[in-house]
Amino acid sequence: MTPSIESKFNHYYSQHCKHLALQGLQPKTIDAYSRAIRRIGAHFQGDMDNLSQEQLVDYFHDLLIQLSWSAVKLDLYGLKFFYTHVLHKAWVDVPMIKPPRCTRIPDIVTVAEAQQLFMTTRILSYRVFYFTIYSMGLRLGEGLSLQVGDIDATRMRVHIRNAKGNKDRLVPLPLNALRVLRQFWAVHKNPVLIFPNRARGLKGTHLAESPLDRGGVQKTINLVTQDMGLKKRFHVTRYDIVTPLIC
Repeated sequence: MTPSIESKFNHYYSQHCKHLALQGLQPKTIDAYSRAIRRIGAHFQGDMDNLSQEQLVDYFHDLLIQLSWSAVKLDLYGLKFFYTHVLHKAWVDVPMIKPPRCTRIPDIVTVAEAQQLFMTTRILSYRVFYFTIYSMGLRLGEGLSLQVGDIDATRMRVHIRNAKGNKDRLVPLPLNALRVLRQFWAVHKNPVLIFPNRARGLKGTHLAESPLDRGGVQKTINLVTQDMGLKKRFHVTRYDIVTPLIC
């Protein structure tokens, strides 16, 4: 990459990130579309002004060999955003790239399996977190962003903010979940966060300004399910469990 092309790419990338922020997209989408342009830019050595259909077909074909269709789709959508908002060009349609449509049914987690998961998780923060999202049917990001003010013990409900589609919603608060959350808060006493990060150890969680690490949450549940010998695939996204759980 020559200095002039590198300078131009850096300018384009900066504009790309600014437009992503101004479109009000979710942080995960912003991260994915930003990563897409970095990856595509590296592949074409920063020269992205006039990519041909043949170049794009070759790129996405090579990407599919290395990664998954989900990565292909994210790079495709990220590049389309880049063309529209940064280059101000009509999107170069690539008709040969058609991610397959598929509907997956998640493995059903029984109440007994969920209870075993909670009991097998040794770290208190993760154990309470898993219990909370399973008992209330929350997504990973929704659980991580919970704040003390979101818990309405009077009406027995929880305010979920900036959920999927940038919408707020209210979910029922099971009595067992309220009890567990109160006991957990009495341990960390963070004035804002329900699940503060553990960077300073348990004694320093009251000073934390960010929630638990997303990667740590996902890694831990994979390790726990391995210890359990459970063959089902646990995804920390969202599960609706109607039956009240006992921690």
